[in-house]
Amino acid sequence: MKEKVSKKFNELYGEGAILFASPGRINLIGEHTDYNGGFVFPGAVDKGIVAAIRLNGTDKVRAYALDLGESSEFGLNEADKPAESWACYIFGVCREIQKRGGKIGGFDTVFAGDVPLGAGMSSSAALESTYAFALNDLYNCGIDKFELAKIGQSTEHNYCGVNCGIMDQFASVFGKKGNLIRLDCRSLEYAYFPFDPKGYKLVLLDSRVKHELVGSPYNDRRASCERVAKVLGQEFLRGATMEQLEAVKDRISEEDYKRARYVIGEEKRVLDVCEALEKGDYETVGKRMYETHWGMSKDYEVSCEELDFLAEVAEECGVTGSRIMGGGFGGCTINLVKDELYDNFIATAKEKFNAKYGHEPKVYDVVISDGSRRL
Repeated sequence: MKEKVSKKFNELYGEGAILFASPGRINLIGEHTDYNGGFVFPGAVDKGIVAAIRLNGTDKVRAYALDLGESSEFGLNEADKPAESWACYIFGVCREIQKRGGKIGGFDTVFAGDVPLGAGMSSSAALESTYAFALNDLYNCGIDKFELAKIGQSTEHNYCGVNCGIMDQFASVFGKKGNLIRLDCRSLEYAYFPFDPKGYKLVLLDSRVKHELVGSPYNDRRASCERVAKVLGQEFLRGATMEQLEAVKDRISEEDYKRARYVIGEEKRVLDVCEALEKGDYETVGKRMYETHWGMSKDYEVSCEELDFLAEVAEECGVTGSRIMGGGFGGCTINLVKDELYDNFIATAKEKFNAKYGHEPKVYDVVISDGSRRL
């Protein structure tokens, strides 16, 4: 991918570009907890975005999205927001750096990615992190890594219409090879947990059912959680107990009750998984993954028929753990599979899914890798 990006850059703008990369991420457990002030447990993957960038001495950005074959040119003032949705990510990052006092100018850039779009691996966060990291580096803005992650998050909020939490950008910036990161989304304290499950593989099955998160039920789920937190007299659902929830059940809607029940349960599952990993107890990790899946399907209602089907096939094949990953409404399941069951599981999932839905799921083996960097 590096060669491809460099070659295109040279064709369009000439020599002298510097290459930067940021990864997509998986999240082992802890879904829809980030905007509730809870814990998440992501890791960076060996797939992401690569960008070639060269400062051009003007106040204009010339950008080319290699995978789409589209170009965009825009200035750096608020009124210059580009028409192309992908270019809004780059523009938003520039604006958010400026709001924090970073002095930046125009640049030429080409980028491409091998994070599957819409698979719940956060291609958008990888894109934001690449440009936040690169511009900070090239212009010596002196912005710390936490703030780089927040720049990506603010870009989503202010320029792309998604009211996301901090997890995706955090994982992309802070990723570390061979480690998952437990992040407390309220305090932003984090800890690395070595993740090298001997005898198991981590694999994603992409249903190839796509979803657009903007204007989607994502923001509705968040509103449900905020309403319940308010009734409980809290800012977030974080730290609330099932007993507290039961006590206010008659003051909230059935739907809001179900949403909160999922989130409160998920917070406990993340901590259970951390404890289990420290003991090398992957059976417990797997059990919690299945619980998360069915909680997201029945209580949070962000799954879809295809993903439920994949989780059922995983269970039938004896897979240790399986769940929907990402915001929902399509995308991938993440599966923790014993080595000896792997081949049969993949073959069975492909065959059964194809018979029912007319296409095979895509298979991505996961390698936990490093975060944003200059190549």
